[in-house]
Amino acid sequence: MKKLGIVLVSVALLTACTPATQEKQATSESTMVQVSQQALDKATADYKAFVEEQIGQLLTDTENFAQLLKDGKLEEAKKVYPVIRMAYERSEPIAESFGESDVKIDFRLVDYMEENKTEEGWSGFHRIEKILWEENTTTGTEQYADQLVNDIKELKAKIATVEVTPEMMLTGAVDLLNEVATSKITGEEEVYSHTDLYDFKANIEGAEKIFELFKPSLENKDASLVTTLEKEFKNVNGLLDQYMTDDTHYKLYTDLSKEDTKKLAEAVTKLGEPLSQMGIILDGK
Repeated sequence: MKKLGIVLVSVALLTACTPATQEKQATSESTMVQVSQQALDKATADYKAFVEEQIGQLLTDTENFAQLLKDGKLEEAKKVYPVIRMAYERSEPIAESFGESDVKIDFRLVDYMEENKTEEGWSGFHRIEKILWEENTTTGTEQYADQLVNDIKELKAKIATVEVTPEMMLTGAVDLLNEVATSKITGEEEVYSHTDLYDFKANIEGAEKIFELFKPSLENKDASLVTTLEKEFKNVNGLLDQYMTDDTHYKLYTDLSKEDTKKLAEAVTKLGEPLSQMGIILDGK
């Protein structure tokens, strides 16, 4: 960002020779800012629509998941559990901004107990995960499933009122990668089911969606950054594809070797650095 600022100052000094040139430059810059703002407005509107679509799908899928639990279909419930959660993981830049809802829907036991000192009151996806995999039954999940559906309905209503900003999206993209680097890559998210790769993929998809929406603006600012980001996203996605067992499902985290997780961690790190530079689209705003 600093380098870009120096270049812009240098260009301004070199072209400030005549009043006519200066007036032309001012008009050009004004048009550029206006178009840029329009692009940012479109990106934020499209992103809100994307998140609303994801949470709508999450609600539908969770209602079906709740019915599987009530019907005692253990293996079916286990199979769809990680796939359902991907919609939430893609949407976390907005979904997590409502702290109370995130606690109800997505808190791990270790995080919940850190705040509440006891397991009592803990709910959400990971509460159900614990019963399904640790107790190997659907019995006892029914009340948590009903509560989860209601909590997602509440989240859906909240998201409809949120004002999405470019800053929220830019910070959110980086936060998604930080989540991958701190919990998904270590297997800490899905401690009972070991389905962390689904969350990993969904976080990457969420960050990539933000990149794609900002891509037109980024190309005007720094085309080489776009090329780098496309390359690094392709690299991470290519690595994840190696661990797919079919068109939808992934290997368990516990099936990965130390070398596998090392490669994934390195790929995320290589993606994170250029991803954090997307803020250049706000230069001069």
